[in-house]
Amino acid sequence: MGTWDSGPFDNDTAADWCGDFNDADVAKRPMLVREALSRAAGEAGYLDADVACEAVAAAAIVAAQRPGGPAITSSYAPDFLLDGGRLDLPDDLVPLAARALDRIMAADSEWHFLWQDAAGPTNPAFNLVHDLRKVLTAR
Repeated sequence: MGTWDSGPFDNDTAADWCGDFNDADVAKRPMLVREALSRAAGEAGYLDADVACEAVAAAAIVAAQRPGGPAITSSYAPDFLLDGGRLDLPDDLVPLAARALDRIMAADSEWHFLWQDAAGPTNPAFNLVHDLRKVLTAR
């Protein structure tokens, strides 16, 4: 996996997923978010880093649509969101995104292992996931 920073879109897998997401028909975008989150949340075995990277990107998109959610500013994010576009996402994607992030942070996640191994005393990737989860679970 080519990774250049700890943001949700700052790796080859997430950037590719965002490109496909951006190019998808508007009506299919919620389904693409659901698929990315469901693949990660539903994985019973060892979670592949590519699946996790797509789910982190999808969770960041869900979180950005929430009140007070983080703005999407990465140049690797979907262009229509960078231009101020919004998505009409079903409410059930919010808890699904939180479950996907929990799964990504589990011990049997390649993404977790790689970031745990790569990070020093502070872990910006783990902090990102925790911050996204906080937005997703806020009342």
